[in-house]
Amino acid sequence: MFRTLSIAAACAALVLPAAALAHHGWSSYDSSKVIKHTAPLTDVVWGNPHGSAKVSYQGRTWDVVLAPVLRMQNRGLTREMLAPGKRVTLEGYPRSDGAAEMRIERITVDGKTVELR
Repeated sequence: MFRTLSIAAACAALVLPAAALAHHGWSSYDSSKVIKHTAPLTDVVWGNPHGSAKVSYQGRTWDVVLAPVLRMQNRGLTREMLAPGKRVTLEGYPRSDGAAEMRIERITVDGKTVELR
């Protein structure tokens, strides 16, 4: 029994840190550099832990980090409003390390602005 628990503990010690690293924290974004950009979305993912998309910005393809699906739905943002090709205005912050990724605070689509945080 003790051996089984030790193996389980060892596996958890290996898996949990990897899972924590896989999801980025908000401290990795530079809130002093606000991005406001209007463009069509591509590669939209309506899922958890948060929605995501891609957008062309400054000559590169950027990853767009949205809010969790339930939060977006509760605030009136639907999957149809974020369909691929849909033109939106994104307001948020870039990653501090220069990676082409932005965390979105608010999104405007079809004349409606939705706060995501």
